Amino acid sequence: MDTLVSLSHTLVMFVAVFTVLVFVHEWGHYIVARWNGVRVDVFSIGFGPEIWGYTDKSGTRWKVSWIPLGGYVKFFGDANAASVPGRGIEGLDEQERDVAFPAKSPLQRFAVVAAGPIANFVFAIIILAGFFVFVGQPYTPAEVGEVLPDSAAERAGFEVGDRIVEIDGRSINRFLDMQQIISLSPEEPLDIVVERDGRLVTLTVRPERVQITDNFGQVHEIGRLGISRATEGYIKRDPLSAIWYATVETGNIVRLSLKFVGQIIVGKRSGEELGGPIRIAKFSGETAKQGLASLIWFAAMLSINLGFVNLLPIPMLDGGHLLYYGWEIITGKPLSARIQEYGFRIGLAVVLTIMLFVTWNDLMYLEIFKF
Repeated sequence: MDTLVSLSHTLVMFVAVFTVLVFVHEWGHYIVARWNGVRVDVFSIGFGPEIWGYTDKSGTRWKVSWIPLGGYVKFFGDANAASVPGRGIEGLDEQERDVAFPAKSPLQRFAVVAAGPIANFVFAIIILAGFFVFVGQPYTPAEVGEVLPDSAAERAGFEVGDRIVEIDGRSINRFLDMQQIISLSPEEPLDIVVERDGRLVTLTVRPERVQITDNFGQVHEIGRLGISRATEGYIKRDPLSAIWYATVETGNIVRLSLKFVGQIIVGKRSGEELGGPIRIAKFSGETAKQGLASLIWFAAMLSINLGFVNLLPIPMLDGGHLLYYGWEIITGKPLSARIQEYGFRIGLAVVLTIMLFVTWNDLMYLEIFKF
């Protein structure tokens, strides 16, 4: 009985969090499309048969569908929700052409597609800024409180009291900034500049590769320097500076996500660390148990990653469309319909392969096949 209740709670939290993020993403597409005079035929949360819906005065069908694993907006003139250009658009009359998505300029189409991921980033920034105002931004000076014996830090010459100023040319302000870089750089040589007794000292270190298990039971390979922080605390920000720091934090997460994906592509990191909807659902439920604040913070992180994933240059995703429209903006002419069609087919195959891969990872992570 307890297991059933826990599973129900997990599913409810996952659907709630993911529905909000999908709505934000699709709302970005929708509102910028409307600003550019595009008629939106469908705004759907979920896929498959419709559960509930209504049609507004502008002709948009707003609906909720049975499969809560995403959503879409379908623009007038597109063949489907993936924005594949419809056939025979040249046969539309002037009034229809005025509201057809494929008839808009490439710059307008670029803006409409980019608006979805941007909406996810903006949503995350608003959440983080709210935390920084009302709760405070985690702020621990990048000072060494302890050097662990026989660690990479000890071998590199770190001393208690050192303040980390720079890593490979990147300025460091917080202990967290240092942690983020170190964790994604196992066994990579890093030049770290520290301030010691009023002078700058450059140390070269290779973080050790270690395996850790997070609060959700997931195993990661990370880099470890072997130092501990001196003090820990929070700093409350005023609204304007909170927005700035939240934007910087979002940019850091996107940059680290890009590095993470790059390490998987070149083989420096195992693809088993990639998770799909099942693992996200589990994390949603576990985070919700830690309180509303943790769940909202998790939603902000998930929103950033949703925006990032959609910007990957894969046809079928927003990033693939942006490549097509970017080409049209630069060259003044679109890619041929045949190339676009092949691109969408390849993109569909890639997306389905990734989904199968991460779902397999999720099942292995949950030990579904372990007897």
